[in-house]
Amino acid sequence: MASGIVESHAIAMHGTPKYSAGFPHFDYVNPKAPKGGSLWLAAQGTFDSLNPYIVKGTAASGAGLIYDTLMRRADDEPFTLYPLLAESIRYPQGRSWIEFTLNPAARWHDGRPVTVDDVIFSMNILRKQGRPFYRYYFRDIARMERTGPRSVKFVFRGGTNRELPLIVAGDLNILPKHYWEKRDFSKFSLDPPLGSGPYRIGKVSPGRRIEFLRVKDYWGRNLPANVGHYNFDLIRYEYFFDASVMREALKAGQFDYRAENTASAWARAYDIAAKREGLLVQKTFPTGQPSGMQAFVYNLRNPLFRDWRVRRALVYAFDFEWTNRNLFFGQYARTRSFFDNSELASRPGKPRGAVLRLLQDLKRRYPGAVPDRIFASPYTLPVYRDSNIRPGLRAAFSLLKEAGWVVRDFRLVNAKTGRPFSFTLLLRSPAFERIVLPIRRNLKRLGIDMRIRLVDFSQYVNRVRKFDFDVVVLGWGQSLSPGNEQRGFWTTAAAKRPASNNWSGLQNRAVDDLVEQLIAAPDRKSLVLRTRALDRLLLSQHFVIPNWHIPYDRIVFWDKFGYPDKPTIGGADIMTWWFDPAKAARLRGRIASLK
Repeated sequence: MASGIVESHAIAMHGTPKYSAGFPHFDYVNPKAPKGGSLWLAAQGTFDSLNPYIVKGTAASGAGLIYDTLMRRADDEPFTLYPLLAESIRYPQGRSWIEFTLNPAARWHDGRPVTVDDVIFSMNILRKQGRPFYRYYFRDIARMERTGPRSVKFVFRGGTNRELPLIVAGDLNILPKHYWEKRDFSKFSLDPPLGSGPYRIGKVSPGRRIEFLRVKDYWGRNLPANVGHYNFDLIRYEYFFDASVMREALKAGQFDYRAENTASAWARAYDIAAKREGLLVQKTFPTGQPSGMQAFVYNLRNPLFRDWRVRRALVYAFDFEWTNRNLFFGQYARTRSFFDNSELASRPGKPRGAVLRLLQDLKRRYPGAVPDRIFASPYTLPVYRDSNIRPGLRAAFSLLKEAGWVVRDFRLVNAKTGRPFSFTLLLRSPAFERIVLPIRRNLKRLGIDMRIRLVDFSQYVNRVRKFDFDVVVLGWGQSLSPGNEQRGFWTTAAAKRPASNNWSGLQNRAVDDLVEQLIAAPDRKSLVLRTRALDRLLLSQHFVIPNWHIPYDRIVFWDKFGYPDKPTIGGADIMTWWFDPAKAARLRGRIASLK
């Protein structure tokens, strides 16, 4: 380090990178994983585009496989990045800028070098024509400068944002300027775009299947961060209308690998002869990631849900314990935090210490934005151990009455307007219908009419992008190092931007402020405390009915693979698996990928 400038091969969000310069590979991969064979996967719905970066169209699964980023994340550290397109970096202690030096070997699939112009073009085109997410994700980049034939510098706006250099390094897919400057980036298309990554696009059957072919002379194949990855010669996605059809197709051998997301299917759907013969495998892989929050999400843009007492009242209609026991085979834990399954989740009980001081300060500066209830009682969810939900319904009635709702002719109506309490729950998965039917029944006991509408994948996506729903099932994923993406999840600016991930439409000045404090956290301890405070503030708004989670991945696959035996934070990563010819010999003629 000279003059306070760090020159390094890696950058960690907090602390020191685990791997030193010159490391041969990540510890959790098999560096001798053989190349070859095929991997057939499945996707639900359809696709009509190969451009995953714009709002228009529905992009094919796996479309990102053809691109590289400047650096790559290690999956056995909370948030550390290592060289990919960039071979080295420089940045000051305060991280007000970062400079990348590109690897001279980096090449596009047409043989042309990856250049500084490509990096600058990528940032500009994504902020100008990409999904709205990019505009506020990268909004604090003040300017970009070419600093040498292979070096580019990103200068950040004032304030502290330790994460932004890592976001630029790891989340900015680099696009070829010479390819896109002759095309309209804003239009969705099925023309295979040019990439620099480990795969290129092969055969495409719109809406049905897409193939990716391993680039045999991929320029980055021997980089330490890539060793042990991308082992299959061919990756193919088959599309299916719904999960039940997909599941039957897997059992029939029409594809190879599935991450099962339905508890009843995990418990009962795979008891077939192939599994008993050891040909079809069910296996769990632990994950160290926060669970995030899957939930029934209220649209606060609908006046019906603007009163927090109404939103809280509906929570009492969900008997999770009955659902888990009877529909989920006891596999799930109730999600009680936006950062559950991690140290980032708010602690039980009332706020204390630094978290309390953070919330008190916000209360002082934004009196109407921080409710008194956040200090008086912790956020809790009803627990119905004996399926007796009457106490919960009484609590719900009390809240609804306070909010101005009364029962007339067995219907809940607004006391002033007489308007019935009625709304629609939008679903895209038939598997959710049996889960929400008991909720509808319980709501009916409150006099509330909840309609259930099942729509196809494309309609669901488009309606969510336009915030055209009353209540919907969605989830916010989280990492061990939350940061700039929180702006897109919770802030007022995001709520006003179509297609953002602030699906609820939450607008709260204290939340906006706390998100900025979280992004500016100078160390791990501060990040954890500020995240816990944000968690409490979000929960106090009652804009979701939390669902459930599991701390592991449920994987079903035909036994033709080898895979690493060391756990990672991210759980199962199919891109570190490989084709095993000896195992596959038993499956020839039985599954489609080996015919």
